[in-house]
Amino acid sequence: MKIVFLDAKTIGEDIDLSGYDSLGTVVKYGFSTAEEARERTKDADVIVLNKVEINETSIGEADHLKLVCVTATGTNNLDKEYLKQRGIAWRNVAGYSTETVAQHTFALLFYLMEKLRYYDDYVKTEKYVEDVTFTHFENVFHELSGKTWGIIGLGNIGQRVADIAKLFGCHVIYYSTSGKNTKPGYERVSLEELLRSSDIVSVHAPLDENTRGLMNRKTFALMKREAIFLNLGRGPIVVEQDLADALNEGTIAAAGLDVLCVEPMQRDNPLRTIKDSGKLLITPHIAWASVEARTRLMKTIEKQIREFFQMNDGKQE
Repeated sequence: MKIVFLDAKTIGEDIDLSGYDSLGTVVKYGFSTAEEARERTKDADVIVLNKVEINETSIGEADHLKLVCVTATGTNNLDKEYLKQRGIAWRNVAGYSTETVAQHTFALLFYLMEKLRYYDDYVKTEKYVEDVTFTHFENVFHELSGKTWGIIGLGNIGQRVADIAKLFGCHVIYYSTSGKNTKPGYERVSLEELLRSSDIVSVHAPLDENTRGLMNRKTFALMKREAIFLNLGRGPIVVEQDLADALNEGTIAAAGLDVLCVEPMQRDNPLRTIKDSGKLLITPHIAWASVEARTRLMKTIEKQIREFFQMNDGKQE
């Protein structure tokens, strides 16, 4: 069996993938275009990928292909109808990054909420050296306890964030983007009520027809001026020009993002001009990427391949 990794660098070179060697011949490519993938998958039985588009263009000559494994939860880069016509199975992985995304959500929040950039700069620029008093709290911050935290999308990650926020003493409310999700123990509200009531709003929803452009000029205008907005879902849920305007005009206090509409960030992204890290913090889509989460992800895919081919300890039964 031949296993081809089409964009192995999206997983990182610090993850142990040696378990795949017992499954067959393994070939790894750092990145692949659709044209390169067409050549590279010709004799593959299994392909492992993250972002490569899988369709007739990229796998049209892959006559031996039996299984496509996506190193992510989202599968919108797969032409599922084409795979079905070809009789090619596909697998994705859910739940592997719940803990690390929840952790990153709070990392973004506390950086913004406790004005950490300001206080770090205060010390690093030596203003604290031989200061007149032992403490400096000119840039005020508040306790998380007692705040209302509104969650857009209470799936596995959203619920984990809700559970932790509750431990910090927050009142948690949520909006179901599908209109179908009801979680015992948490108050479900309309989007308008959530935005008007919340001190923190975090997005943990998938990108679909219900969420594309959900956060825009109109919805940002409903939020409290002192509110912090966090997007850990998908970039196109936010209209980025409207968010930039909301931050520049003081409609909301601050935003923390791990996702953008186009990744990597493009030069024409309106958020690029906001250099105040106390107002806007952007991380390069890393919330999912702890070593533990990536290891869990790749171990799951290895297991999926073994199960698909009914393999045990690297030997086909």
